[in-house]
Amino acid sequence: MSGRGRATVLLVVLGTVLSVLGAGTAQAAGYRYWSFWEGSGSGWAYATQGPSLVRPDDGSVQGFRFAVSADSQDAAKPRRSPDFAKICADTPAKDGSKRVALVIDPGTAADAPQGETPPPPRTACARVPEDASSAEALASVAKPLRYGSDALLCAISGYPAAGCGEQVSSTTGTESGRATASAPTSTAASAPGSDDSGGGPSAGVLFGVGAVLLLGIAAVAQARRRRG
Repeated sequence: MSGRGRATVLLVVLGTVLSVLGAGTAQAAGYRYWSFWEGSGSGWAYATQGPSLVRPDDGSVQGFRFAVSADSQDAAKPRRSPDFAKICADTPAKDGSKRVALVIDPGTAADAPQGETPPPPRTACARVPEDASSAEALASVAKPLRYGSDALLCAISGYPAAGCGEQVSSTTGTESGRATASAPTSTAASAPGSDDSGGGPSAGVLFGVGAVLLLGIAAVAQARRRRG
């Protein structure tokens, strides 16, 4: 093959590689779910445990946000500030109970399941027993709640009406199946996207692509040396 022919082959290979990588990016997916947050003076922090395991102190602020997120780093935060004094201003302290401020943010229309409209964000001050969990505090002010068989929180105050942790294409917004129990859950056990199998190209594919590119570059270099 001539030097020009090898150069042409390399260009074709490069174009194919870019197409593969672009397709991997386009297919990257997220999960539509309620994420769980803990508030402080500095803002919101993604909770490392589910609400059924967290037992907040009096004066705590807990947040719930419905959105499509790829993982905990990508997750959308509640759009109200974690201001306990404001949320619980009309709920005085009482012996034998605790107050937990809750921010419930159903998200935007872009994240809503098809055919549903998210209600507006709201806050509530839950007065619950001292040993109550965040899930119990939420249940006291935001029924009905809906849970999946894997303990994933699926709906707050009836929203959304159906579905639970669906995997959603980031480019088309279409659902592509039920997420596994380990995928979207700060609201159950772990964060979404903890499995590296979704989204972009695998390490093996990238290794193979790199090998092909090196061979192509070597061929072009050899052709140039022959011409010289």
